[in-house]
Amino acid sequence: MNKILNADSFASHLKNTKLNKEKYEKLYKQSIENNDDFWNEIAQRISWKKKYEKVKEVNYRDKVSIKWYLKGELNACYNCLDRHLQKRGDKVAIIWEGDDPNESKKITYKELYIEVCKFSNALKSADVKKGDVVTIYMPMIPEAVIAMLACGRIGAIHSVVFGGFAANELASRIDDSKAKIILSASCGYEPGRTIEYKPLLKKAIELAKHKVEKCIIYQRKDFKVDLDKNEIDWNDAIKDAKPVECVEMNANDYAYILYTSGTTGVPKGIVRDIGGHIVALKWTMKNIYNIDPDDVWWSASDIGWIVGHSYIVYAPLFHGCTTVLFEGKPVGTPDAGVFWRIISEHKVKSLFTAPTAFRAIKKEDPNGTFFKKYDLSSFET
Repeated sequence: MNKILNADSFASHLKNTKLNKEKYEKLYKQSIENNDDFWNEIAQRISWKKKYEKVKEVNYRDKVSIKWYLKGELNACYNCLDRHLQKRGDKVAIIWEGDDPNESKKITYKELYIEVCKFSNALKSADVKKGDVVTIYMPMIPEAVIAMLACGRIGAIHSVVFGGFAANELASRIDDSKAKIILSASCGYEPGRTIEYKPLLKKAIELAKHKVEKCIIYQRKDFKVDLDKNEIDWNDAIKDAKPVECVEMNANDYAYILYTSGTTGVPKGIVRDIGGHIVALKWTMKNIYNIDPDDVWWSASDIGWIVGHSYIVYAPLFHGCTTVLFEGKPVGTPDAGVFWRIISEHKVKSLFTAPTAFRAIKKEDPNGTFFKKYDLSSFET
């Protein structure tokens, strides 16, 4: 970045790096020599409904099994939203950027809380209970995040499938998870094309041996579809919804199932426990990425992947900062400067993305013409 090229700034950068290295070595030593004490102290930074009795339990009998925060009770949605309302209710939680530069939305923590409560009620009205699995097959829109958090609020386990995945891939995940309900949308947008979700969803339901009971469909404003008898319009589902309190969950209950790609066989469902998940992710925001609650953070990934789960939705919301949700791609929506425009407009401090994104940008803009167009003074890493 330009400011690191300045001699004084570069000297300061080196000094801070040294301090961070010393801090890291101290923390690392603590984590190895006093592991339980280390993770016990960090666990105090989140909200518990019932304090755990033991930090961890390791079982080496048949296969290594580790359980964290035994008999503790908490709720992932509460730690994302409710705990922030008093201090940060009016702070922006999500900045949504669509594939069209004119499509943008800011949602505060309070607004997100209200929408999540309403959709939690919609799920309960659809007979979704604690422990049920909900498949989410949606594009990168705020409603997808609302769906994830609403599942957590009522104790349902969400299984997000990358929006636009082939019907047979979606069917295999429905069969494995035994999903009770599917949440989807009328379409998703990619550079130069609209992906219709309804035909893919319909084919997947036909292929799946396990039959889901209902689907709730979010209609995009410029692309509405006719609904079948087992399908409910998202807005109709939340029309008369009342607020819903958080369900107390055991720290070792499942937060979600996320499937491997299936390139080496049948997709395998990976589960994440709630307690250890919240404690570790919140800790990383400051200690790994140097993000404070007043900062704007952007993980340019997709909620269909683990990076999207962890660093678009959960970690930044656990930490109370602002997260960017982007439906577009690094090039083509509309050009190779879209990353820099979003960083400039929203004063993004740090960007977390894959090398593939930068290769695509460099191919389209080898001389960094777009990079030079924007004020990136807020952008550090």
